[in-house]
Amino acid sequence: MRHIFDSNGGLPATHLSPKAVLRHNYLFRGLSDATLDGIAALAVKRTYYKGGVIFSQGDVGDALFGVASGRVRISASASGGREVFLNIMEPGDTFGEIAVMDGLPRTANAVALDTSTLIVIQRNDFLPFLEREPRLAIHLLKLMCERLRWTSELVEESAFMPGPARLAKRLLILASLHGRAARVGQLELRISQAELARFLGISRQIVNQHLSDWRRHGWIELGRTQIVIRNTEALR
Repeated sequence: MRHIFDSNGGLPATHLSPKAVLRHNYLFRGLSDATLDGIAALAVKRTYYKGGVIFSQGDVGDALFGVASGRVRISASASGGREVFLNIMEPGDTFGEIAVMDGLPRTANAVALDTSTLIVIQRNDFLPFLEREPRLAIHLLKLMCERLRWTSELVEESAFMPGPARLAKRLLILASLHGRAARVGQLELRISQAELARFLGISRQIVNQHLSDWRRHGWIELGRTQIVIRNTEALR
């Protein structure tokens, strides 16, 4: 069930304008102000409550999304109903590009991790800009290749890397992308153990076992919904 409310009420204190989302994103970097204004004019804002489903795997891919505020979890449904956590999107990030390009069903699920405001650009409006802007098309191709590499790494790690090494590697990557400085030499990542388990496609119990062991060694600190990395070298 989708949980959407109008962009007039319940918004976070600050959020990016459609043009700011575009300007902050690699996909649209280097485009002229006039072109950015034109694309931003096509965008509609939608706001989702925490846990709101933005789209599901298999849905029609008819729009491109950009994060103006909040966070969005991207995941895929694997065999046996298992969910594989692929990425976290934050303000300035875009997602949904693959289905927008080929018009085929969505290859992943997108769910709001927080109350999140998104900009939405319909496929029929976006494609004409690709025809007129070769630079945008090249950026989109590079971004899709980057996403493919990220997914391929997850598959390779799942097949060949031991559980503790997979967890440590992904924890460090997530912290470098989405963490914030806590104290000198430390990174704080806002993620629950359940979310981390879904990201790796393993049980929460296994994640808790390894994290608890690392906490005993003094490498990390654990909170209810955050992890502080105290010793990055020990996790490498």
